[in-house]
Amino acid sequence: MTTRFHPFVEAALRLFHEHANPELAGPMRKYMKDHFPFLGIKAPLRKELSKRLLKEQGIPDDWETVVRQLWTMPEREFQYAAMDLLEKVKKRLETGHLRLVEELITTKSWWDTVDYLAAHSVGTLFRLFPALIAPTNEGWIASGNLWLQRATILFQLSYKEKTDQELLFSNIRIYKDSQEFFIQKAIGWSLREYAKTDADVVLRFVEQTPLASLSRREALKHF
Repeated sequence: MTTRFHPFVEAALRLFHEHANPELAGPMRKYMKDHFPFLGIKAPLRKELSKRLLKEQGIPDDWETVVRQLWTMPEREFQYAAMDLLEKVKKRLETGHLRLVEELITTKSWWDTVDYLAAHSVGTLFRLFPALIAPTNEGWIASGNLWLQRATILFQLSYKEKTDQELLFSNIRIYKDSQEFFIQKAIGWSLREYAKTDADVVLRFVEQTPLASLSRREALKHF
């Protein structure tokens, strides 16, 4: 029995496969440590194709279904297309969409999708609905899931002066002894980004907190 996809997804499948480049697919897969197959569509072209899709198909009312179906596709470009659609609907996000975002973070997980979802989707949801922050942050820390934990560090990347400094530093202290590369890297990245807003506070925090050398190095990269 043939699986029926949403018309938007059907159009995406046709369009992306038309522009597949096997010569690029191999190196792209290798760059992602062979976690996912690729069609071989580089980011600039993929973004143009996503724009074309959105212009021709419009934003579907049942966009959640489209996102989920795109996420099931084997080639990584379709997860990127799902994130392109998420970017277009971020002002429509409601509290119930946190479940969808958590599902995406924990499915086909790697830094390229998790970092976008953390900084954009989670970040937007928490801006719109601050009451979600405390229970979600606590639950994700306790989950033991590397990618949900990384998201608790990164969701404030674009908050600048609205950063909850106490929450950021508290989370980092919880993870400071982690041996996970992606946690150590996220700590350094979040501190480096917040330093653009308050360099003195970040410098004091780094001096007073025993961080992994990778985290410390990343945090102080621009000092």
